[in-house]
Amino acid sequence: MEISEIKEILENALDLDEIIVKGEGSHYEVIAIGALFEGMSRVKKQQTIYAPLMARIAANDIHALSIKTFTPDEWARDKKLMSLS
Repeated sequence: MEISEIKEILENALDLDEIIVKGEGSHYEVIAIGALFEGMSRVKKQQTIYAPLMARIAANDIHALSIKTFTPDEWARDKKLMSLS
């Protein structure tokens, strides 16, 4: 499965400000930024990302998926912290 396919599935299914997908083979990392994550529990955020990808996970196109979610404010703060290190 191509990174662009995962990105497209998530972009079409969710109202995200930004989506970053990395990985190869069947192991991927998703970083999703959007206001929709505001007030969600960590589990609910994970479920929100998993839901549109379930058919691909079931087909074993995606074997391992690391998910990080941020609101736009959290992402802006996180990027500042990363640039300081």
